[in-house]
Order: sequence, then structure tokens, then C-alpha cells
Amino acid sequence: MIPFSPPFIDEDVINEVMDSLKSTWITTGPKVKALEQEVAKITGASNCLCVNSATSAMMLMLHWFGIGKGDEVIIPSYTYCATALAVMHLGATAVMVDAGKDFCINTGKIKDAITGKTKAVVPVDIAGFPCDYNEINKIISEPGIVELFQPANEIQKKLGRIFVMADSAHSIGAVYGNRKSGVLCDATVFSFHAVKNVTTAEGGAICINLPEPFDNGELYSWLRLLSLNGQTKDAYTKSLGGNWRYDIVYPGFKINLNDLCAAVGLAQIRKYSDELLTKRIEIFKKYNDGFADCDWAELPPFRTEVKESSCHIYLLRIKNISEEQRDRIIDRITEKGVSVNVHFVPLPMLTAFRERNYRIEDYPVSYDNYSREITLPVYPQLSDEDLGTVIRSVKDSYNEVIKAENAQKSF
Repeated sequence: MIPFSPPFIDEDVINEVMDSLKSTWITTGPKVKALEQEVAKITGASNCLCVNSATSAMMLMLHWFGIGKGDEVIIPSYTYCATALAVMHLGATAVMVDAGKDFCINTGKIKDAITGKTKAVVPVDIAGFPCDYNEINKIISEPGIVELFQPANEIQKKLGRIFVMADSAHSIGAVYGNRKSGVLCDATVFSFHAVKNVTTAEGGAICINLPEPFDNGELYSWLRLLSLNGQTKDAYTKSLGGNWRYDIVYPGFKINLNDLCAAVGLAQIRKYSDELLTKRIEIFKKYNDGFADCDWAELPPFRTEVKESSCHIYLLRIKNISEEQRDRIIDRITEKGVSVNVHFVPLPMLTAFRERNYRIEDYPVSYDNYSREITLPVYPQLSDEDLGTVIRSVKDSYNEVIKAENAQKSF
């Protein structure tokens, strides 16, 4: 079986983890700080905070902005549940808008969803392909939209408009308009979960990019404190001797990343741009070439004049099929020894959201994307032989299911 998304673990990763173990310092410390610096280097962000998950990171940023009960946050209906749950856990309402044909949030529908209760927009870079941030930033800066904004605290007054936080869980290394993912809006959240382009087993990062008069360095320090229970000194600082006295200045959270996990990501990110990301791009191109002769294959967005994907996963859509046919094709692919997936089941189709009166009928493009989509694996360990097997398995499975059904209908 060709696995779907195994983590990239080489000797450098093992050595970096062993270095942490031998140092006897395994919670938040120098490895976390080094990882933050590497993320800042890749993205161009001046300040980056690493925490224990992307979900925690999104909740922390929305909490900092003062989002809570009675507020609305605009998100796409086509995303993983964490985008919505980060909003809901704070007591706010997730207002969903449909996706576009590129899987990203349909920016044309954002404006219609904005009300006087809207405090934030959370676009999602599905599969690593960036959303249209210029358009999103333009919408939230329109005089009429700014006038509609109702600030409820000093931070919101200081920004003076809707807050934009990118859920870029998939898109570290992606490019939009000659800028890297991480500096395209007010704040950007990356995921370092086990299946992501860079992993810390579990983890996430916040890149802070707020405009003046905000001090992003000062905000980094405050968010770091919030991620450590609101404590004025972390364990590493206290361990240096003579620094034991601390205070709790805010009822914070316990969402810090530890050095053991950071060590995994640190070894990976140092070779990410030149090696791991390059390999992912090569795999994407080979899939494109492999399916170029299939008139039934709708290839995923990859590059445009202004965008370049981080090639997290390959979202292949098959034309003119039903959800049930897609599922049968997946069953055949699996039988041939290839593990594939589906990204994502639209939120309104999931019980937790359906029971809260979200209706998939209101999001037709999201459903269409989902119903015809098969996610193919993309990771550096895939060989050319593996890719050939994946491509062959998909083509053969399509023929076995769809062409066989069409032939049956002709009799």
C-alpha cells in the first residue's frame, strides 16, 4: 500500500530530537525559538509565535481581538472543521460563504455576508493554494464596510475595521503577488500537524503582520505570555537560576509548543525551501502531466500569474460524476494498493453544523467540489515508480467504474 501522508523523518530529524533529549530540556525552550525564527525567515514575517496546534493559534488570535458572544466571523463552507470550531469555542457565530471553483472562499460572496456584527474574516488556503487576499483586503477597507464595523474594545478601535486572519494550515511556502504566505493579511496561522508540509507532530504557528500603530514585536511577547497561562516568565527562563519569581497577569491558556516537537519541525524547515517544497512541486507537475490526456480529469489550481501553491495535496476532480460514483472509484483505487482521501466534506454536511441549521443546499459550489474530488498523496518520499502506480490506479479505477457503467447503459 502506498500510504497517503507519512511524515518526513530522516537522520537530521532524529538527530535534532536526540539533541533535545540529551540536553534534558524538552518543554518550551531554545528549539521552539529557533523554529519561530525559521518560520519568520521563510515567510518574511517580523514575528512568529509557535503553539501546540493551528486550532489553538486561531483561537488565541480571535480571543486577542476580543471576539466573543454576539460576534460574527466569516469563513468558507469548504474547509476543515477547525476553522469553524475556533470561532464557535469563543461563543461567536461562524457565518459561512460558498467556495469558488479554485476551492478557496468566493470573495464575491464575502461582502454580502458582512453585517454590523462582523468582526473578522478567516479565508482558507485549501491544499496550499492562496486565496485572493488583495480582493479580501480591498473589501474590508471599503468606506461603507469600515463604517459598518462596530468596535467593542480598544484593540478593535485601534484597527478600525474587520480583522483578517488567514487559515493557512496548508500553505507554508506558497506565493501570492511575489509575497509569501504569512504576510498577506493581519495574521496568518500555519499548521504543523503530522500530515502537513512541515510537521512538529502536533503544532502550529502565528505570523503577526498588523499595520501601524500596532507593535508586532510587543504583540508577540503578549501572545507568548497568553500561551503560557498568562505567566510572566516561562519555565526555561526560570530554570536559569535567580529568576524564580513570576506573576500571572492574565487568565491565559496552556497551548505552548515543546522543544521535542519543535525539533522535528526545525530539522525539516531548514531544508524545506530548497528540498522538500521543490520535491512537492515536482510531484504536482508529474501528476499534471500524467492526467493531461484524460478529458474527464479536472486538474487542481497550481500556478497563476500571481499565485503559486505550496502543493500540500493534489485535489483531482472528475467531471460529470456523482458522489456515489466518486466513492466507488476510491474503493477501486484502494483495492489497487493506493491510499487516497477526500478534502473536505463541506462543513454543512457534518452533524455538528447540520444540527445548527447550516444547509449544504446553500453552498452548491462547495458540494460540487467535494462530490467529484479525490485527494492524491503528495510527499517527498514518493518515487517516480510510486507516482506511476498512483496515476495508473486512478485511470484504471475510473475506467472500471465509469466506462463500465456507460457500457452497461448502452445495452
